[in-house]
Amino acid sequence: MKFFHISDLHIGKTVNGFTMIEEQKHVFAQIREYIKTEFPDAVVIAGDVYDRSIPSIEAVRVFDDFITDLAQLDTAVILISGNHDSPERLNYASRLLSSHRLFFCGTFDGIIRKISLSDEYGEVNFWLLPFIKPASVYGMFGDKTVENHEDAVAAALEAAEIDYTARNVLVSHQYYTKPGVTAIRSESELKPVGDLDAVDAGLVERFDYAALGHLHGQQSVGSKHIRYCGSPIKYSFSEWQQKKSITVVELGEKGTLAVDSLPIVPIHDMREIRGEIETLMSTEKSSSADKEDYLRVVLTDETEIIDPMGKLRSVYPNIMSIGFENSRSHIDLGAISASTETVETLSPYELFGEFFLNTQGSVMSAEQAEIVRTLLETEDEE
Repeated sequence: MKFFHISDLHIGKTVNGFTMIEEQKHVFAQIREYIKTEFPDAVVIAGDVYDRSIPSIEAVRVFDDFITDLAQLDTAVILISGNHDSPERLNYASRLLSSHRLFFCGTFDGIIRKISLSDEYGEVNFWLLPFIKPASVYGMFGDKTVENHEDAVAAALEAAEIDYTARNVLVSHQYYTKPGVTAIRSESELKPVGDLDAVDAGLVERFDYAALGHLHGQQSVGSKHIRYCGSPIKYSFSEWQQKKSITVVELGEKGTLAVDSLPIVPIHDMREIRGEIETLMSTEKSSSADKEDYLRVVLTDETEIIDPMGKLRSVYPNIMSIGFENSRSHIDLGAISASTETVETLSPYELFGEFFLNTQGSVMSAEQAEIVRTLLETEDEE
């Protein structure tokens, strides 16, 4: 049994004001081409189909085109909802769609839905567990105490009464952890304070493969059969060094597993460049890679630059953010030694002068000083 494992499509997402729709269409086109050459039995989508619970019309159309293409390729699609999705919207017409081998599981009613596909070794059972929270499953498991996400997942798995002598694949969208294993997290993920949504990966150890969604960097949780495939697109600069791919899973007879990946090539990559502005704008530097990539620029100039974004975008049109790294940005404000008593004796103008000196590394010019005085006088009058 061969299947593609993908997740965290986040259709309709914008990153720093740039829509990712065209990138997402480009990814889906690559998946379709891989299906034509790799012939998977199924495509498993482990949640976060959309970026918002109420997706835009354009996002819905893009997903509709993608799913229609997969159905025409006679490939089974197994899909669950994630924490960004609206469970009810994804669940719409799921019974009707299942007759076309499109198995959508948006909502959870206390029973983990099972989909069985067959190969030469018999059946492979896919267990569909959409994203669940303790409050959403309250009362579903009798008197069983459900205080956190781990309790909710444990109760759902216990109620399923899974026969682990058969071949079983779990499709789940939760944050699974294992002691001693540090997860690769991304800025584009929703992260509760203190990892309150963490679930012990030991709960899913007995599955032949756990197809996970939620984390945007591809990784295994301790064992290769418990795996996050990662998002197919870089959705934050914390991911700019990651290589995005489709995870390919092959299950042979019971106990036999192979995991591989197929690369995904973006229209425009996301990367970081740093240096002085004149160097970055030079032909030698700008021609070393695609100028239209999505960029985070870190400027190291010591002198003040007027309109750095405007200048840089004349060469690099898709700059998403600019940062500065120089002697002034490295000043430790916590090391300022002025005592509370001293600060209290300073006027607002003197306080601002001290602030300017400590953050800019120089005193104000006469023109800057006059502007500050005028602003402070105007505020006093008001």
